[in-house]
Amino acid sequence: MNYRHAFHAGNHADVLKHLVLTRLIALLSRKDKPFAYLDSHAGVGLYDLLGEQASRTDEWQDGIGRLWASEAPALAGDYLKAILALNPDGELRYYPGSPELARRLTRPQDRLLLNEKHPEDGQLLKANMAGDRRVVVRLGEGWHIPRALLPVNEKRGLLLIDPPFEKVDELERCVKALDEAIGRMRQTVVAIWYPIKSVDQLKRFYLNLEQSAAPKLLRAELYVAAPEDPERLTGSGLVISNPPWGLEDELAELLPWLAELLAQDAGAGWRLDWPIPE
Repeated sequence: MNYRHAFHAGNHADVLKHLVLTRLIALLSRKDKPFAYLDSHAGVGLYDLLGEQASRTDEWQDGIGRLWASEAPALAGDYLKAILALNPDGELRYYPGSPELARRLTRPQDRLLLNEKHPEDGQLLKANMAGDRRVVVRLGEGWHIPRALLPVNEKRGLLLIDPPFEKVDELERCVKALDEAIGRMRQTVVAIWYPIKSVDQLKRFYLNLEQSAAPKLLRAELYVAAPEDPERLTGSGLVISNPPWGLEDELAELLPWLAELLAQDAGAGWRLDWPIPE
C-alpha cells in the first residue's frame, strides 16, 4: 500500500479521518481540563487542492468536493467551519491536514505536539504552525512518539497515528505503537487511520488489534466501493482506543450519510463495531 498526503489531500479517506478527528476533539473539549494532541506522521498541515500534487489526481473532487456542495449534518459543522476559514470566499482551494484542524479546534489550554520525519515537509509544517505557542513541531521518526512524548503533563492525550503506508510492516507497527502508548499512559485516546483496498489484506491487522493492550477499541470503516480490489483504495478506517463517551452514537449517524454521499459504486457501505468491547 502507498498513501502520500499531498497527492490524496481531501479525498474520501481524508474526509473520514478528519471528520472523526474533529469529533474526538469536540468530545474531549467537553471537560475544561487541558489535553495534549499528538500527531506521529503530521505531514505539512495545509494543502493546495489546485496545486501540482493534488491536481495530479483530483481525488478531492470525490471527497471534500462532494461535502462542500452538500447539505451536511450538524456533526460535520466543526470540520466544515475550519475549511471555510481557509476559503472565506466560498471557493474550495485550501484544505487543512490534521495538524491545522487540531490547531484551529483545540483550546488555549491545550497543547499540540506534532512530528514529521521528512525534513522538507517538517520545515513546511513549522512554517504553517508558526506563531502558535501551543504548538511544538518535532522532526524525527514518527514511530518513536509514544515512548518519546508519553505520558504528557496534561494527563489527557489524543494521539493520531497516520503513517504513509509505504512499507509492508506499517500495519504491524501501528499496533506496536498503540501498545506502547497504552503502556505509557493507559487513558490515552489513540486513533489509528488505515487504508482499505481489500478486507482480506487486513485480517492479520484485525487479529493483532484484538490482541492489543487497548482497554477498549472502537472500529469505524467507510467504503466508497466494495472492499474487494487489492489494487484500488476502496475505503479507509480508524480504530480508536478509549473513545470518548458519545463517539459511537455520533459515528452511527455520520457513517451512513458519508457512505451515501461519497459512494462510487453499489458496493459502498460502512462498518462500526468493537474489536475490543467496552
